Amino acid sequence: MDLISTTEDLAAACARLAKHPFVTVDTEFLRETTFYSKLCLIQMASPDEAVLIDPLASGIDLAPFYALMADEEVVKVFHSARQDVEIIWQRGQVIPKPLFDTQVAAMVCGYGDSVSYEQLSNDLAHARIDKSSRFTDWSQRPLDNQQLIYAQSDVTHLRTIYGALAADLAETGRSSWLDEEMAILTSPATYDLAPEDAWLKLRGRAKKQREIAVLMEVAAWREREARSRDVPRSRVMKDDALVDIAVSAPRSVEAMGRMRSIPNGFERSRAGTDILAAVERGLARNPDTIPAFERPRGRNNASAVLEMLKVLLKGIAETARVAPKILATVDDLEAIASDDNADVPALKGWRRELFGERALKLKHGKLAIAIDGNRVIVIER
Repeated sequence: MDLISTTEDLAAACARLAKHPFVTVDTEFLRETTFYSKLCLIQMASPDEAVLIDPLASGIDLAPFYALMADEEVVKVFHSARQDVEIIWQRGQVIPKPLFDTQVAAMVCGYGDSVSYEQLSNDLAHARIDKSSRFTDWSQRPLDNQQLIYAQSDVTHLRTIYGALAADLAETGRSSWLDEEMAILTSPATYDLAPEDAWLKLRGRAKKQREIAVLMEVAAWREREARSRDVPRSRVMKDDALVDIAVSAPRSVEAMGRMRSIPNGFERSRAGTDILAAVERGLARNPDTIPAFERPRGRNNASAVLEMLKVLLKGIAETARVAPKILATVDDLEAIASDDNADVPALKGWRRELFGERALKLKHGKLAIAIDGNRVIVIER
């Protein structure tokens, strides 16, 4: 089994694949020691063939691959697409469209939350995945035949999985249910996190306005530093240390040096100086630019409603044969418990029709839930 290692061979393969209505796609990458993923292998398959591409080959130009990803006449099928799409966007500034994510589709078809490729291969393709090459260092060359067979299986079984899920969605009239999720996955905004928004990943760990202001600045500094050095965020500064700085807001080398989460000597480094400057910027922020801390929903009376909504969600998901997670998240339920007009997906489109309306009825006593054996049943009042 050979790897495509020249631009000429890649262009020829992509031209063949582009003649089909869909291609299955997967990538292998490393990210343990870098901020940006290192693309090590690309796998694709059409109904007729499977190809493996070596993006590390000397002189290879991936332009034909990116052109295929942008070809709107060909559906690109991934399983759990987010990281793969992010790499393609970062490397080629192309978002694969149209996109079909079999993990999302499986949730709509009732296979549970975040179903694995191995499970779908077993259930739908009746194939067993040899996991012995799962932890391969894909940057090493040469790759042996067993590794290449494993890599190829990630796209060959995907063809059968795609066919089965697409047929199920068409039969149940749920194909459009994927539209919102695919719109998120194909939006560049999903992958272009501005440094100024990096604090959002830690927003629940800062409570006071001053803490949020400092967190906004130090998180933005860490994001820029990690990108410029191409190292993981934790290599620059761990989350716990970042939050400690936001809470303590040290304004001197000595104050930073007394913090247990900061490594010895860090406070006197260039990074320490940058952190102190970021703290000062945070403390000097205009209060109008600092988001208000949102107290956790679901307390007092709303907590009982929340628990009832969770039971309702489970019952409706089981009856409709759909994963609960794709109907509503816990955040959605908390928002609905506190606000009938909450701006959440569960109160929009098909989700509102299937779950949201009944959630509001339950909240206002117009619907009841009961247990019938092992099933949750919904009773109109």
